[in-house]
Amino acid sequence: MTDSRALVERVVEAIGRLVALGETIEDEWTYVHDLETVWVARLRAVAAGSGAAAHGAAAPQSPSSSHPSPALPPPPELEAALDRLVAEADMVGDPHRAIDWLSTLPQATLVALGESAW
Repeated sequence: MTDSRALVERVVEAIGRLVALGETIEDEWTYVHDLETVWVARLRAVAAGSGAAAHGAAAPQSPSSSHPSPALPPPPELEAALDRLVAEADMVGDPHRAIDWLSTLPQATLVALGESAW
């Protein structure tokens, strides 16, 4: 089974494809890359720091360590949901819609992971 980080990296790759499409609008180049920078950082931070968030609980702490215990693998429903989100994003063919999806995809991913979209 896939872990949360690998699932998030699938989404990050889809964001990269949206960026490639969105940056074809010259006047939006900076905005497109700003969105990419912020959302990719947030998604990776969530995946690295709260692997148990998708399960609705914080990872248990070891009493002798400040490091979290290994996260459980995400449920198959989460993998299916994120795969569907990536598939939807990959259907976008218009650069303006791609720019819209540069916020939509990360926010929907965060919700699926049990995180706040903001």
